[in-house]
Amino acid sequence: MAEPLRLFILSGEASGDIIGADLIRRLRTRTELELVGVGGQEMQGEGLRSLYPMENLSVMGWSDVLKRLPLLLWRVRQTAAAILRMRPDAVVLVDSQVFAKAVAERVRRVAPDLPMVLYVSPTVWAWKPERAAELRPIFNEVLAILPFEPRVMADLGGPPTSFVGHPALGRYTTRATQPERGPLLLLPGSRIGEVRRHLGLMRQAAESLRSHPRISGFVIPTLPSLMDRLKRETATWSVPVEIVTGPARRTAFETAYAAFAVSGTITLELALSGVPMVAAYVADPHQAKRAKKLPHPIVMSLPNLILGQPAVPELQFADPDAPRSIEPLVQLLDDSSAVAAQLAAFREMRTLMQKGAPEAPLVDPAERVLAVADQRLAIGS
Repeated sequence: MAEPLRLFILSGEASGDIIGADLIRRLRTRTELELVGVGGQEMQGEGLRSLYPMENLSVMGWSDVLKRLPLLLWRVRQTAAAILRMRPDAVVLVDSQVFAKAVAERVRRVAPDLPMVLYVSPTVWAWKPERAAELRPIFNEVLAILPFEPRVMADLGGPPTSFVGHPALGRYTTRATQPERGPLLLLPGSRIGEVRRHLGLMRQAAESLRSHPRISGFVIPTLPSLMDRLKRETATWSVPVEIVTGPARRTAFETAYAAFAVSGTITLELALSGVPMVAAYVADPHQAKRAKKLPHPIVMSLPNLILGQPAVPELQFADPDAPRSIEPLVQLLDDSSAVAAQLAAFREMRTLMQKGAPEAPLVDPAERVLAVADQRLAIGS
């Protein structure tokens, strides 16, 4: 019987936890696994015993990072030390870009031959393209969830990059029909910092649209860890809002007329489900300064990035204190042709995600991790 694959796998946020769990399931159909790492409910459900709570790493923006800097630095040292003790056949770091890079650099100095994979490409096409080349000596391979990212990485001199799709493709099926009326989903994010910056905007939307003929009510689908916080925060709203998690989250996606969502993985999940939406992003002060220096506006929502066109209206508030208008959301609710155009674009996006680009067709992430691990085993390291 072959030896088990000794895998160290880490994720620092909810979307990465889903990706990591999917990878573990795929690998387990091919080989026995010995797991060590950091993950949340999804990865722990696949047999991972997390070294520490994944939520320690769930930060968004420099203001969140600075507040937790001592803890994060400690976790970098702790994580690198655990990897070096284990000397696994492969290390997979899922998203959590700044943290993952810090851990990988620390490990590389001691174990230059250890196979390391970064799962989810950093947004080098939006922020600091020079980061691509900086990753080449650190990671053996990058697994990208967007079909255009392998080409971008190659053009910028980054590590070898493969397009592996996204687990959401299998988790979300497109609704058969668009309802004539239904709840408006409010999705302020999965990190505490995101929720803090975006919940006021969601409240503004709910209170402004309470009488809209297309909207039957307001629902916030969220993680179990955020349920109590969101119930407390929304208790003072002048309009009732339902907070749901678990199976009720899927029901909310099936019955919603539209959604108002923070830019991120949730926009991909909504698009794959066939839920029309407007995406929003409120920057923290550090991000706002960086955004002002860029020569072009940033495309934030994943459907727009994949399609290469503005299918989803985006509300970007580079200044967190600026007045915030929800007019694009009102326009979407008032225009059935705009809803139909979005749904057509989402069908096109699903096809692209299922096939990949001509230069980077869809490959299985488990096969790529095994290939990287086999390179090391083949030379007897």
